Amino acid sequence: MSSAVPTSPRTVLVTGATSGIGWETARLLAGRGDTVIVHAPDQASGDDAVARLVAAGAGILQLRLAVADFSRLDEVRAMAARIADEHPVLDVLVNNAAVAAPERRVLTGDGNELALQVNFLAAYLLTHELTGPLSARPGSRVVNVSSSMHRTASIAWNDPHRGKRYSRLAAYAQSQLALTIFAREDAPWTSVSVHPGICDTALLPLYAHEGDSAIEGAERVVRLCDPATEVVPGAYYDRTALSPAAPVALEDRTVRRLCKLADQLVGKRA
Repeated sequence: MSSAVPTSPRTVLVTGATSGIGWETARLLAGRGDTVIVHAPDQASGDDAVARLVAAGAGILQLRLAVADFSRLDEVRAMAARIADEHPVLDVLVNNAAVAAPERRVLTGDGNELALQVNFLAAYLLTHELTGPLSARPGSRVVNVSSSMHRTASIAWNDPHRGKRYSRLAAYAQSQLALTIFAREDAPWTSVSVHPGICDTALLPLYAHEGDSAIEGAERVVRLCDPATEVVPGAYYDRTALSPAAPVALEDRTVRRLCKLADQLVGKRA
């Protein structure tokens, strides 16, 4: 178990914070007194999200807006550079941004399948680009908002963009499995992944007709951000319970293989 290190006041980055679980997570963290970096895919949705957070009681001085379209890796890099410049210490990174895979396969301008890039590769790149701020103070955490759907998935190692055989569910599940595996990478910070529950958000149609509220999902994410909550590094949580991840996610060889693949796909030297 990692030891709880009180780091207050803290600085937290929440990706995909314009709606759903991400927005509620930002609201709850601001309510605890944290400085919250609110990530948005574009300026307009970001301005709207910040305005709603202030209307919900967040202090305007607590909030910072960071804009990057995760379907463009150059924007992810630029956003990370701005954050690192303005926030030399980052206590928590919540990798929450996600899209449902489209009905038909879509490749980004970087050449990656859309769900794989937005849901996993952007998080992988962002986390690595923020190594300095995340390493600046003991006790920092990275919380990957994953999904129980990772259990149904496999990584198509030889065809990660699923050019030969595409289904939106398989593509989405692959991205969630990758995010779950990524939490087990050896790093100077503590990483975990969490299935926040099937919640009434934009992703609900992938799962069911009804779900928990976004607030309930966010509460489960925020719990893992709290330094008072002891967590197991690399572990997977189902809502609030420590839970076994899919067997493939537990293999050290798979972690190394995934990171090598991700390095290639984001254009880094493996």
